[in-house]
Amino acid sequence: MKPESIVLAVAGAFFGLIVGWVLGSQQTGPSRFAPAAAVVQQTAPTQNQAATPQAQAARQLDQAEVQRLQAVATQNPTDAKTRVDLGNVYFDAERYGEAITWYQQALTINPNDADVSTDLAICYYYSNDPDRALQQFEASLKANPRHTKTLLNQGIVKAFGKQDLKGAAAAWEKLIEISPTSPEAETARKALQGLKTAHPEMAGK
Repeated sequence: MKPESIVLAVAGAFFGLIVGWVLGSQQTGPSRFAPAAAVVQQTAPTQNQAATPQAQAARQLDQAEVQRLQAVATQNPTDAKTRVDLGNVYFDAERYGEAITWYQQALTINPNDADVSTDLAICYYYSNDPDRALQQFEASLKANPRHTKTLLNQGIVKAFGKQDLKGAAAAWEKLIEISPTSPEAETARKALQGLKTAHPEMAGK
C-alpha cells in the first residue's frame, strides 16, 4: 500500500471547500515518492507530507524497476511485499489497472492486510468504480475495524463518489470516536464542519 496515499477531494456545492485527504498507510522503503496529482505519500514511514494537485504530478513509469520487481515476483510466488511494491510503481504512474492487478495478488497472499486493501480501494475509486471501492473498504475494516485511514477514505468516497452525505458523516464520526487525536480525525472534523456548514439540516445529526 502507499506509505501515505492521500486523495485530495474537491467538493462541489455541498462542501464548498477542500475537505481533506483519503489516506493509506502502507510501509515501504525511503525510495518512495509522491505519485500523482491528488495523491500524496510519505517518503519514509515516519515522514508525512501534504500537497495539492498543483504541487504533484504523475511520475513516469520506471520500466527498469518494473522489470526488476517482476523478476523477483516470478521467483517468489509467495512474496507479497514485492507485489505491493509493483502496485506502488504503477500507482505512482497513475496506471491504476496494473496497480490493481498487483495489489490483488498481494492480498491473495496476505488477505488481512488492511493497508493494501485500502490502496486497492483507492485504485478502484480512481478507476471510476466507487461501488467497488466501498466494497473494498468494507474488507479493510473487516480486517481492521479501527483502521483510521480506511474510515476517512470511506467517508470521502461516499460523499464524492456516491453523494451519500449521511453515510460520509457516519464514517467520519466513527473515525473521530475511535481515534480522536489522530491526524485522520482532525481531517474528518474539518470535513464534517464543511458538510454541516453547507447543509445546516445535518447539524446535530
